[in-house]
Amino acid sequence: MRSPAAAARPPAGPERRSAGASGDVAGKRAVLMTGASGYIAGQLLDEFRREFDLRLVDVTETDRGGRRVPGVVVADLTDPDRTRYQSLFAGVDAVVHLGYRPPGHAGGAEDVPPGDRFETEFANVRMAQNVYRAAYDAGVRRVVAASSNHAADWYEHALVHARGRELVSPDDPPLSDNFYGWAKACYELLGFVYASGAFGRKLEVVQVRIGAPRDVSGAHYEGPLREQHVGPGGSGLANFKRDLGAWVSERDLRQLFRRSIETPRIENEHGVPWLVVYGVSDNTRAFWSLESARRVLGYRPQDDSEVRYADDVRRLLTGPGVGAPGGRLGAPAGEAPGAGPRWSRPPEP
Repeated sequence: MRSPAAAARPPAGPERRSAGASGDVAGKRAVLMTGASGYIAGQLLDEFRREFDLRLVDVTETDRGGRRVPGVVVADLTDPDRTRYQSLFAGVDAVVHLGYRPPGHAGGAEDVPPGDRFETEFANVRMAQNVYRAAYDAGVRRVVAASSNHAADWYEHALVHARGRELVSPDDPPLSDNFYGWAKACYELLGFVYASGAFGRKLEVVQVRIGAPRDVSGAHYEGPLREQHVGPGGSGLANFKRDLGAWVSERDLRQLFRRSIETPRIENEHGVPWLVVYGVSDNTRAFWSLESARRVLGYRPQDDSEVRYADDVRRLLTGPGVGAPGGRLGAPAGEAPGAGPRWSRPPEP
């Protein structure tokens, strides 16, 4: 564990005004966000601009809708020459690493068969290494990385939906059956190397295994499925149940990332400041454990998909005369709604 004197030290480096920021930033924690034009960043930015002295970096200044994201510095963090962007990390207290390079042309994962995605995902591992190293060299206190539930999705695919296991814990070895999840598991283990103190100081690292940060209304599961999460031939009902368990609301996601930045002490029982947490809401159908997020970060999710989507749950699963199979997860293959789903790695996160 750190000594009391070390714990009392102020964040490394001076807090500075970020590009595009306005107003008085005195006293605000300096935070660098990578992937700042991306989907997850879009759910965090409004609150984070108010709460932190925020710096933003991405490979583009525009979001998925073509809208400009103010304050973004354009830089490619996969570039092995870290001198091109090292200055962005100077004086920063925490880095929120959301950057991700998708496979395929124009960012379309569907252009690349799942078995051919190693090289692109390996580039994402190299990007994580560049972020950790730049943060370490700059004296950054903590890196909060967007991992994914897919870092350990083998348990879900092979056991949870077959009802062979009820809950997956952050303490379980990160086992994935696809290159996307493998890369996220690499982020986690690579972060441990820096947190262990093997190179000198200990870089604090939090890995957030994000669940389903999107709308999971029942209508998405009543026709052909865009994505398949529960195995080949999984029904619309099975995927609906799964996503109800995986859902995370925007306000819960913001709370979790904010606590990941601000919680003073995250060391484990061996004194290593490295933490893996699942990023889901307080869902009735959850199958990932929130124990570490609650215990270490004080995470208190406010939402439950069973309540948020109660009308769809009654209409498709529990209402009179519906006749849907019971159980918080699972449904027979081919069970309506849903037709002709394909088994594929879902897009990030």
